[in-house]
Amino acid sequence: MPQDYRPQVNRVLLFVLFLNVVVLVIKALLGWRSGSLSLMADALHSVTDSANNVLGLIAMSFSSPQPDRDHPYGHHKYEAIGALGVAAFLGVACLEILQSAFDRILFGARIPEIEPFMLWWMLIVVGINIFVAFYERRIGVKLGSKILIADAHHTMSDIWITLTVIGGSIGVYFGYGWLDLVLAFPVAILVFRSGWDVLRENLPWLVDEMAIAPEAIHAVVMQVSGVLNCHDIASRGLIGRQVFIDMHLIVDANDLRKAHAITEAVEAQLEARYSPVRVTIHVEPPSYESDQISYGPS
Repeated sequence: MPQDYRPQVNRVLLFVLFLNVVVLVIKALLGWRSGSLSLMADALHSVTDSANNVLGLIAMSFSSPQPDRDHPYGHHKYEAIGALGVAAFLGVACLEILQSAFDRILFGARIPEIEPFMLWWMLIVVGINIFVAFYERRIGVKLGSKILIADAHHTMSDIWITLTVIGGSIGVYFGYGWLDLVLAFPVAILVFRSGWDVLRENLPWLVDEMAIAPEAIHAVVMQVSGVLNCHDIASRGLIGRQVFIDMHLIVDANDLRKAHAITEAVEAQLEARYSPVRVTIHVEPPSYESDQISYGPS
């Protein structure tokens, strides 16, 4: 039975939400005081950080791993849907940044005014983001949480964006006001790339892409005594969270009791290797022959 780790994930998301709100307030105040486009764009990106945490909390409330009557395979994919929401927020942030940059090119705006204390506050923001990114990723990998890993990706992009903005702010401080506008474009590219990474990692789960190579499953199953062959192997899910495996199994058994014992051993072997796993086996007698069998006997 898959473990329900939602309470741990919720605690992490609530803590990170608090830190992201602190970062958002700092960036917004600095951007408003300085008039810097790149700083305001960075603050907008931080709005998505907080929204992502709220979205993650909502998604986790629906993503119970335990099956029920209406969802016999569990609710894991709600979490992947939440991660896709992270990607959507990043896409919106990218468009907003580009729109602000083009508006400034076409209509102009006042030159931003950067003061030394602002740079120190931005360094504090970077430190908070570095802590959040590594903390979320460590817990996410430990629990196998797509939401936490996706949000850690998002926060890593925030670190690079903030460092870029600091570089631009230093240039503005020394009289190169055009740097603020120029650096808004790479900021938008970094935001887009972060969203694309989250999308690429979660779509395979939602469309039931192969979780384990059938050759690998075949090799594991053939180690069980009494198994003659297995074929029509399919798998989906996420290793470490929940994997579903279907197969046809040719067994060396002439009665139902012995065949059942062999299938139980196969399930135990797969559970030990890919836990948690749910296996569906179609049993065939030793005399079974078919040109559809993908693998020869071992």
